[in-house]
Amino acid sequence: MITFILSLVALVLGYFIYGRFVERVFGPDDRPTPAIAKADGVDFMVLPSWKIFMIQFLNIAGTGPIFGAIMGAQFGPVAYLWIVFGCIFAGAMHDYMSGMLSIRNGGANLPEIIGKYLGNAPKQVMLIFSVFLLMMVGAVFVYSPASLLQKLCQDDIPSVEILSNSTFWIIAIFFYYIIATMMPIDKIIGKIYPLFAFSLLFMAVALMVMLFVKMPHIPEIWEGVHGELLTQKNVFPCLFITIACGAISGFHATQSPLMARCVKSEKMGRPIFYGAMITEGLVALIWATVAMYFFYNEPMPGYKLIPGGEAVVSKAPAIVNMICENWLGLFGSILAILGVVAAPITSGDTALRSARLIIADFIHLDQKSVRKRLYVCIPMFAAVTALLIWQMANPKGFDVIWSWFGWGNQTLSVFTLWAITVYLYQQKKNYWISLIPAVFMTVVSLVYLFAEQIF
Repeated sequence: MITFILSLVALVLGYFIYGRFVERVFGPDDRPTPAIAKADGVDFMVLPSWKIFMIQFLNIAGTGPIFGAIMGAQFGPVAYLWIVFGCIFAGAMHDYMSGMLSIRNGGANLPEIIGKYLGNAPKQVMLIFSVFLLMMVGAVFVYSPASLLQKLCQDDIPSVEILSNSTFWIIAIFFYYIIATMMPIDKIIGKIYPLFAFSLLFMAVALMVMLFVKMPHIPEIWEGVHGELLTQKNVFPCLFITIACGAISGFHATQSPLMARCVKSEKMGRPIFYGAMITEGLVALIWATVAMYFFYNEPMPGYKLIPGGEAVVSKAPAIVNMICENWLGLFGSILAILGVVAAPITSGDTALRSARLIIADFIHLDQKSVRKRLYVCIPMFAAVTALLIWQMANPKGFDVIWSWFGWGNQTLSVFTLWAITVYLYQQKKNYWISLIPAVFMTVVSLVYLFAEQIF
């Protein structure tokens, strides 16, 4: 538990010390933000700072800091180092700078920012790459929560046959995605996201309390792992792809512009963008610790954890449910449903909303009217439907999409980090804060692409 406690303290101090340093490097001022200068009542509008923080947190979190941390815990306590140092020096800086660059550029989406600082060719690549990545998120986060809801209804309310049909849940979730993508941001997302974000945070805090009540022996960083790793994968680069949302995730740079268009003052940037990422790091740290306790001390019923085994990787949702039931009882089960069902759904809807805005900005199509939003949404949802059908028809479809999403996610962070570096260099500011993470993540993405056989 010593490593866990030190890691918690480090993340909190990282926000106040390094977060302040990064803020000073950027230099927020009092100029009008896009929420004021370009208000349209749909995507550009001022929202309360607490609500923006909660939406930003859920936008970037979803199930990432839960599932990724559980899978990353198989690498042992070295996961702590990546979560802490990756979050403070790479992920939070990446999220803050990308959010602030969006504000400074009129609420620009990621491809526009890439184009401005890296050139037109990278912009075109990034446009296709980011839209496809966001549609993959939408497809993955239709199928996985639908499967979970189907199983839940089969176990708990088998008498209602329609609720035990996965097709029903796929259609229901997809319909929600269409509505949430089309509606003004304050109508659905602005109302339900704070509730789901609170649930996700409450679940993490409750588990942390249980950790301190039980005070279990968790492998410490100086002890190494008891026995071999619980995975056949290489720590480098797989750890840095597996734990993304708890350390650094390129997906976040596609989400930050959503909130950059709702921020009243640039000075709100550090608590919203840097703070949300540090909060996500804390959630990932808690889940990694709880997972390590069960992996190395009290194996879960039905899970034979042996060195080199992969029994855990594909069962993260079941592990979340089991942990919550064992430690938090009935209330924990309710939270688990929110954690493994609502969280991915709320990642999927904002991913598709981001895709809509990126496409609309590229073709210069104003999104104030419903009719013009439909021009973008109809072909986009048709493409997501095709991807979803392929995923369901292919036995390994989910694994293929997830592998490519993991690599694409971190590759997206590479482009963003290099764009931030160019901006800081042009402004004669301390560009080393982004250059070092940019070089490191470039190596991680390239090694993973060529060494891990994801094709």
